[in-house]
Amino acid sequence: MSVSQAVVYDESALLALGVGNRLASQFVSNTEHAATRHVYVPALCLAAADAQREGVAAHLGALEAADIVALDFAGASTVGQLVRNGLDWRIAHAVHLARPSAEWPDGCPVLTQEPELYKDTPLVRTIRLPRQ
Repeated sequence: MSVSQAVVYDESALLALGVGNRLASQFVSNTEHAATRHVYVPALCLAAADAQREGVAAHLGALEAADIVALDFAGASTVGQLVRNGLDWRIAHAVHLARPSAEWPDGCPVLTQEPELYKDTPLVRTIRLPRQ
């Protein structure tokens, strides 16, 4: 039996993917070939990345392996609370998706070039994406 694995891309990981970062690309490539692997793209992180570099959203939208996650009511409520408590809106959606849930009891790590942004977010693990 295969264990499912997932990773959440934040704004910095999306920008890195857009310029061909090898590790960011490898996660997507591995996901295309394994049904038990998942790449989650928080819609707010995608919007923030596309605001910085036009075309990022179009590129991600064309990748079958990337699952762009919209905000539902529970997500919007949680993200609103995180932002109200001082968390940057650009990463709040990633934090929401990364925390433990019924689907992912251990949570999902956030792929990021800026792990320091998550240092004060309990229950969130990060994978440092090297700058190339």
